[in-house]
Amino acid sequence: MLRAVPRALRLPRPWRPFQARGCASDGAAGSPEIQVRALAGPDEGISEILMNRPRARNALGNVLVSQLLDALARLQEERQVRVLIFRSGVKGVFCAGADLKEREQMSEAEVGVFVQRLRGLMDKIAAFPAPTIAAMDGFALGGGLELALACDLRVAASSAVMGLIETTRGLLPGAGGTQRLPRCLGVALAKELIFTGRRLNGEQAHSLGLVNHAVAQNEEGDAAYHRARDLAREILPQAPIAVQLGKVAIDRGTEVDIASGMAIEGICYAQNIPTRDRLEGMAAFREKRPPRFVGE
Repeated sequence: MLRAVPRALRLPRPWRPFQARGCASDGAAGSPEIQVRALAGPDEGISEILMNRPRARNALGNVLVSQLLDALARLQEERQVRVLIFRSGVKGVFCAGADLKEREQMSEAEVGVFVQRLRGLMDKIAAFPAPTIAAMDGFALGGGLELALACDLRVAASSAVMGLIETTRGLLPGAGGTQRLPRCLGVALAKELIFTGRRLNGEQAHSLGLVNHAVAQNEEGDAAYHRARDLAREILPQAPIAVQLGKVAIDRGTEVDIASGMAIEGICYAQNIPTRDRLEGMAAFREKRPPRFVGE
């Protein structure tokens, strides 16, 4: 029986100004391993995390994981973020997975600690309040696909290559892949893909339901990003509190029986009733005009 409103079901605070930031890196010439951008103009409300570790093909090492965690913690407090896109600044690669060269230097105990941090990163992405979109314009292997699976929506270039290939390296998915892939595709298909370590292109992934959209790649190598941005623009005008509560209702509800899920939906719906945006939506419908939602 649901007796209390979980923290994740409580209404977000009103929005406040946000400044884009970069994260310092230990890479060459001080280049950041990620950049956090807040888009402006008609795309205001869309933020991006751009992974930029070219020499390691955006492999998830300690520095990159730390910077991603820091960026998510900051962005989670910026309530004007209506959509968050994960993308790559490295042509032909989304994320090549865990940094196995770095891992080779770790003790068994250090490996366990790192994988736990990696799992925590994916959980933070999955729990981000606003909708998240992975724009996969290239390779998304192992932990790279696990990162995409932690996002709400996925867009891939048709030429992108993705897969949970850990069994081909003597490993198994350890950052949520064994849990999120079957929830996305069903148990039997997820087992087949994990047991075989099979790689899929974007079109194959779309046909299975692993990605929401597959698009032909362009000369610049960022077609999936542009489709993800178009998708974000579709979300942008909608009431942000209603969208966020809808995300909570779906995510929490699919983990429990339908009676408990209906109770979670009821809690979310009740929290949306007193919002200014609900009243604005009703007024806009009555006055036959587009609504102007403010996130309150």
